[in-house]
Amino acid sequence: MAIEHTVVERITDVDAADWDRLAGDGDPFLEHTFLAALEASGSVGARAGCVPRLVLARDGGRLVGAVPLYLKTNSYGEFIFDWGWANAAQRAGVRYYPKLVAAIPFTPATGHRLPVHPDADAGAVTAALLRGVRQVADDERASSVHFLFCTEAETGALAAQQYLPRLSMQFHWHNRAERPFESFDDYLATFRSRNRKQVRKERQTAAAHGLSFRTATGAELEKGDWSALQAFYLSNIERHGGIPYLNERFFEIARATLAHRLVATLAYRGSEPVAGTINFEKGPHIYGRYWGCLADYQMLHFELCYYQLIERAIERRCTLFEAGAQGEHKLKRGLVPAFTHSAHWIREPALADAVASFIQREAVAVAEQANFYDQHSPFNAHNSSE
Repeated sequence: MAIEHTVVERITDVDAADWDRLAGDGDPFLEHTFLAALEASGSVGARAGCVPRLVLARDGGRLVGAVPLYLKTNSYGEFIFDWGWANAAQRAGVRYYPKLVAAIPFTPATGHRLPVHPDADAGAVTAALLRGVRQVADDERASSVHFLFCTEAETGALAAQQYLPRLSMQFHWHNRAERPFESFDDYLATFRSRNRKQVRKERQTAAAHGLSFRTATGAELEKGDWSALQAFYLSNIERHGGIPYLNERFFEIARATLAHRLVATLAYRGSEPVAGTINFEKGPHIYGRYWGCLADYQMLHFELCYYQLIERAIERRCTLFEAGAQGEHKLKRGLVPAFTHSAHWIREPALADAVASFIQREAVAVAEQANFYDQHSPFNAHNSSE
């Protein structure tokens, strides 16, 4: 029986158990509950300019593949930026919006964008999904399709279908493969002496503020902690002139449905939370997402955003900690360059040619930058964290 594709406009139109069989063991964002929280809270939808167009592949009625696809009328919250492409299209008189984005909204974390059931024919399912994506693009008159933070293998499959592969970079922490770290001190022992001293000094400075630190899952947090996390999220966005993609309703839903995936690092003055981070974890992976602080405390950002979470990763024998987008300051704290991938199909040939030329030049620059960072990592040459 041929694999068929369909399109649905709500994740709740898909059985949660069926969808989650596609999600894998290390990605909390592709799970049905996370996507449902975004929809139910209105964080995605028409008002956000980000409307679900989820492509499903079925084999005899069984869900065997999917694409988390969204019709967008803006480029907010993507973290692989195409504003320049949109501006170039406008100057050329080419309509750029709406476009289609295959990604987890507002989430710069690598994961499958063409997830396939482990028992299915991956090639056949992927082909059916891409036919479905192209049909949506034609039906919606979308200018382009963008697979963001997809896996490297998916980028190869997409390139074979005339998508333009794009290279980007983040900073990730990796546990030691041959012998996982036993403690934070064990981890620091791989640093050069001057870098090790710097980390210890930063942690001592953060501890000297007289605050108490706590790392806890969402299920372990009190209502006041949840309220504080939302306040931290909003205060940091306001400080940097950003856009609050997640609304109050999202935090209410997250407490009810995502507490088992959320991990927070919090700093307290007495019993009052004064700073914290929102992170997610699943299986061997931890993902740093949001930080906020109600006052300025020197080195507290590094303590809560990196060191506390690296300690948790070591304790839980995690293999990967992704600390979010951008930030070369992460390098000296032991997070090293990691390539991230995307793939892009542009309908207008002239714009596609211009984009192809740009991303080829960009890839050379990204690779050179990653090589530079590798040469300036804090690790001993003969004792790295890899």
